[in-house]
Amino acid sequence: QVQLVESGGGLVQPGGSLRLSCAASGFTLDAYTIGWFRQAPGKEREGVSSISSTDGSTYYADSVKGRFTISRDNARNTVYLQMNSLKPDDTAVYYCAAKLGPTTTGWNFLAHYSYWGQGTQVSVPS
Repeated sequence: QVQLVESGGGLVQPGGSLRLSCAASGFTLDAYTIGWFRQAPGKEREGVSSISSTDGSTYYADSVKGRFTISRDNARNTVYLQMNSLKPDDTAVYYCAAKLGPTTTGWNFLAHYSYWGQGTQVSVPS
C-alpha cells in the first residue's frame, strides 16, 4: 500500500523557519520524483518544489527560490522541505506527492503525480 505522510507544519512568525517531512511507505523512494505543493484558502494548488528520481535534480517555484530547499534521504525513505525566511504568503496546506520516474519541465503539473499525502498546515501570521 503506497502511502505518503507529511509532518512538520505549524505556526511560525514571519522570518522563521520550518522543516517539512514526507515519509513514504509501500514503494522505493529513489524510483520516484517527489513534489511539494501547497494550497492557500480560496486558491488553486500550486507547485512549490520537486526533486527528481535518478539524478536528484531540484526545481523551485520563483516565489520560494533562495528560501526553500528540498532534499531526500533514500535510506529513510523521506523527503524534506526546509523553509526559511517564511512570509505570510507562504501560509497554506502543504502536500507531498509522488510520480514514478524522473521529471523535468513539467515538475509542477499536478496531474503527473499519482500519489498524494493528506497535507500539513503551515501558518505565518501577518
